[in-house]
Amino acid sequence: MVNVLYTAHGSATGGRDGHGATDDKKVDVKLSVPKEMGGDGGVGTNPEQLFATGYSACYLGAIRFVAGQEKVKIADDAKVSASVGVGPRDDGKGFGITVALQVSLPGIDKAKAEDLVAKAHIVCPYSHATKGNIAVSTTLV
Repeated sequence: MVNVLYTAHGSATGGRDGHGATDDKKVDVKLSVPKEMGGDGGVGTNPEQLFATGYSACYLGAIRFVAGQEKVKIADDAKVSASVGVGPRDDGKGFGITVALQVSLPGIDKAKAEDLVAKAHIVCPYSHATKGNIAVSTTLV
């Protein structure tokens, strides 16, 4: 059960080669299919780029939350980058994604950073939603 504090509303038309927007227009994007997936590689973004950006922001927020609980200062230039891959699943019945998170926590010793990274996966809703569903790797850089 989730006690919902906020609900985002978005929609898309045209699928992967169309348009996506939130109801408040804070996100309003042209969508294009990458050349690697048979598209024209147009100027628009794609669902994987949006997922990578969202997961990066959410996961860094989770790290900051956990660090705050433990009274650990996270540098302003801390960064999470996500690489989201997409392709056919091994079962041949559809497509799947993979995620590789690269975490930079300047000024935090490696053991503490590893601890925060592990605890953030428990807190982050993206990590919780994907757990057991997709391959997610995390690397400290």
